[in-house]
Amino acid sequence: MLDVIEDTRNEFKIKLTDKFEQEVIAFLNTAGGNIFIGVNDKGNIIGINGDIDLLQRKIKDKIKDNIMPSTLGLYDVVVLEKNNKKYIKIVIARGNERPYYLKGMGMTPDSCFIRVGSSIQNMPSEMINNEFSKEEQSLILKSLDKILYY
Repeated sequence: MLDVIEDTRNEFKIKLTDKFEQEVIAFLNTAGGNIFIGVNDKGNIIGINGDIDLLQRKIKDKIKDNIMPSTLGLYDVVVLEKNNKKYIKIVIARGNERPYYLKGMGMTPDSCFIRVGSSIQNMPSEMINNEFSKEEQSLILKSLDKILYY
């Protein structure tokens, strides 16, 4: 059993699911967190059967290929072992280019997610616009700094 519970910062999955990218986006758009694969909802380590290297590559590819903007440097995939059972911990930082969304779907409530308690929720349009405005203003200020100091 893990020493953490499923909450705002931790998500347990027995296996990699179709909603994996949504979970990652929710953590990127809120406070960051951890996804444990090979762990049931009660925190018991079930373990991973099969090729762990292949699973790690699938995780990396799902994050890299299906989430925008770039998540490079915002996550790590770690293989852990307890009681001779291997499981994976994906550590996700809070993103600094929010909002993050499913690639190909744009910044809509159907593709932007946030973490609320131990679940994910669609990000409301107002929140998407607010986060996008903050990022846009930050980029403008960075551009002005370059112009003024070069």
